[in-house]
Amino acid sequence: MSEEKTKNAWLKFDEKGRLDIFNFCEGYKNYMSVCKTERESVLEAVKLAEEKGYRDLNLVIKNGETLKSGDKVYLNNKDKALVLFLIGNESLESGMRIIGSHVDSPRLDLKQHTLYEDGQMALMDTHYYGGIKKYQWIALPLAIHGVVVKKDGTKINVVIGEDDNDPVVGISDLLVHLSGEQLQKKANEVIHGEDLNVLVGNIPLDGEEKDAVKANILKLLKDKYDFEEEDFTSAEIEVVPAGRARDLGLDRSMVMAYGQDDRICAYTSLMALLDLDKVEKTSVVLLVDKEEVGSQGATGMHSRFFENAVAEIMDRLGCYSELKLRRALSNSAMLSADVTAAFDPNYASAYERKNTAYFGRGLVFSKYTGARGKSGCNDANPEFIAWLRDIMDKNDISYQTAELGKVDQGGGGTIAYILAEYNMEVIDCGVALQNMHAPWEVSSKVDIYETMRGYKTFLVEK
Repeated sequence: MSEEKTKNAWLKFDEKGRLDIFNFCEGYKNYMSVCKTERESVLEAVKLAEEKGYRDLNLVIKNGETLKSGDKVYLNNKDKALVLFLIGNESLESGMRIIGSHVDSPRLDLKQHTLYEDGQMALMDTHYYGGIKKYQWIALPLAIHGVVVKKDGTKINVVIGEDDNDPVVGISDLLVHLSGEQLQKKANEVIHGEDLNVLVGNIPLDGEEKDAVKANILKLLKDKYDFEEEDFTSAEIEVVPAGRARDLGLDRSMVMAYGQDDRICAYTSLMALLDLDKVEKTSVVLLVDKEEVGSQGATGMHSRFFENAVAEIMDRLGCYSELKLRRALSNSAMLSADVTAAFDPNYASAYERKNTAYFGRGLVFSKYTGARGKSGCNDANPEFIAWLRDIMDKNDISYQTAELGKVDQGGGGTIAYILAEYNMEVIDCGVALQNMHAPWEVSSKVDIYETMRGYKTFLVEK
């Protein structure tokens, strides 16, 4: 790789340019602070899109309206996935420019039968979601986010632990004085999944003889949120790290936040699209759910939600046919916007230095992901990569190429292969992170900014 491509991107920005980076990342930090779940991420994205003139596609269909070049619409899938379209000048049949990321992140989910009492303490039983190091989630301040749906359809939003006046919850650890046996265990055995029980209370309810502490917690939930214990059956409540996204580093060059995998790509792609009013090819941003557990389900990328949305758009444009839909998908180009691993000198042996991502070198293209022998990967075509190189260089976008660690070290996957099944050109492209899948992940501000610029370039360049 040339010296120019390995140059730290901070060096090309003057004082005003660096101020633009910091200002952009203030908006990013706010998004990450209020969007701790996929539902919160989607609803905040809808709010931001509507402020920029995007309309609900369902209302367009209901009102019998047609669409034309320059129109902006979105389709919300069960508050957990979202697709936004900026209609271009060219026919949809000629293909779209698509950026797709996921808004679910590793976490702890409350079980349906969750609240219990033991040792005169009230606890909540959890089931972890996605790939985590379980020991990282103990002895931390945690918050509760989610939704409870009662039998009459009433939907109750719950957020506990984010306001400065809120209490937090947490999972206990064994004191070091009694940890002789524990410290001999492998890291994946230090704490088991069934032991990730969240401590939520200790005061008994007056007059109760059995499970009085649990009864007091139920009373508090009833008084504040008006739901009963049985309503946990139809709830979706997540336990996540408590607290806002913060600057990291004495120079404030980095961001530490929960859920940057992959809401960092969701935000940058969303901001890139919302800054545009006219494009040649229809521009699409996809925010999907369930990537961390295989992309299944109605809100995951394996769902037909996106394909159906494109069909509805073509119908409103007056050009729908099954053949034209297939052509539109096949002729499209996509960035599978997902994060990769940033080089960490504390764990240098896990990386192959020539083919890893570094903080400060801009957005990252990964020709393939997968594991070991490229298992499960997409593997982008060189013709597509050459075009991307050209448009990035023409627009002075700092970028790098990388793999996810050494060949036999491990690996990972994205939604790239799912979109590639339509025969479109797809490549993984996102931001490098340290601490990926840990409660607090770290990114470089200049990489965030350059990724947004790179996504915008992809959407508008011919």
